[in-house]
Amino acid sequence: MLRPHESKGRLIKALSGEAVDPPPIWLMRQAGRYLPEYREVRAKAGSFLDLCLNPALAAEVTLQPLRRFDLDAAIVFSDILIVPYALGQKVAFVEGEGPKLEPLRNGKDLARLDRTSAEKQFAPVYETLARVVSELPDGVPVIGFCGAPWTVATYMVEGGGSKDQAEARLWAYRDPASFQSLIDLLVETSIEYLLGQVKAGAAVLQIFDSWAGGLPEDEFARWCVLPTRAIVAGVKASARAVPIIGFPRGCGSLAEAYAHGTGIDAIGCDTSMPLTFMRENLQGRLPVQGNLDPLLLLAGGTHLERRVGEILDLLGHAPFVFNLGHGIVPDTPPEHVARLVELVKGRA
Repeated sequence: MLRPHESKGRLIKALSGEAVDPPPIWLMRQAGRYLPEYREVRAKAGSFLDLCLNPALAAEVTLQPLRRFDLDAAIVFSDILIVPYALGQKVAFVEGEGPKLEPLRNGKDLARLDRTSAEKQFAPVYETLARVVSELPDGVPVIGFCGAPWTVATYMVEGGGSKDQAEARLWAYRDPASFQSLIDLLVETSIEYLLGQVKAGAAVLQIFDSWAGGLPEDEFARWCVLPTRAIVAGVKASARAVPIIGFPRGCGSLAEAYAHGTGIDAIGCDTSMPLTFMRENLQGRLPVQGNLDPLLLLAGGTHLERRVGEILDLLGHAPFVFNLGHGIVPDTPPEHVARLVELVKGRA
C-alpha cells in the first residue's frame, strides 16, 4: 500500500475533512507565464513539451511560486496531454495556438495508440516530482495530476482544444462502444500514471475535467462520473491514504452527482459555482476548493479584496481549500498574487 510522502500539513488536513484557519491556499497554474523567472526558464527549454519533459527545468518552475509566495502546496509542472503523448499520439504545443494533436476520429484510429511504452514516457514527470519533494519542507506537499478521460479524449479526437467538443460528442453518440474503448484505455493509463506520481512523492492528486460542462446529464454520468470513479478506485486500491481532488469544470448542479458518484475526497469548483451552493450542497459532504475568478485576480484592487472576504466568510469555517476557479491568467501581476495570499493568510 502506497502512502503519502509528506507529513500532515495544512492542505492534507483540509482534504482530510478538518476546518483549517486560515484555510490552505494553492493556485491552478501557479507556476507559469505570469512569473518573469518562469519566462526565463521557458526561453531556455525550447518547446513547452521540452520543458515538461526536462526534470531539472520542470522542477525549477514548479518551485518558483513557492519561493515568492506563502503557498501551502506545489503542483508538479506538466500538462494533461502527457498521457496521449505517452500513448504514442503526436502532440505539439504551437506558440499562440495551443496544443495540436493528430486527431483520432473513429475506432479504427485507436490502433495507432500503444500503452506499452507509456511508463518510459512518464519517467521524466516522476523524476521532476522526486526533485521537487527533496526541496520542500515537511508539511508542504506536492500535488500530482492527470486529465480526466473525457477531457483528454476531447483533445485526442478534436486534434486540439475546441469550444463545443463536437467531434468527441458525435463519436460518443454514433459509436459509444468504440468511444468506450478509448475511455477505458485512458482510465487504465491514468491509474498507472497517478500511482507512479504517488510513488515518486506526490501526496495529493487532482483530476482535471476541464470540459465536463459540455455534456447533458446522462452523458455526464457515463463519460465523466463513471471513468473518474474507476480512476479513484484504481488509485485507492494501492494508495488509499492519498487524497484525490476532482475538478469537473462547468458542470453546475451536476457537481452533487459527481461528488457522490466518483469517490473523490474533495471537489474543486469553477468560478461560476455559487458560493451558497458550494456551502449548502457540497461542503457538508466533502471539502470544497475554489473558486476566485482568475480575471479578478488579474484586475486586483478593492473588488478582489471584497470577493476574497466573501469566499472566506461563506466557506472558510468548514473544510475548504482556497484556489481559483481556473488557472492564473498570464498577464496577472505577481504582486496581485502576493496580495491574495496575504488576504487569505491574514484572517487567522
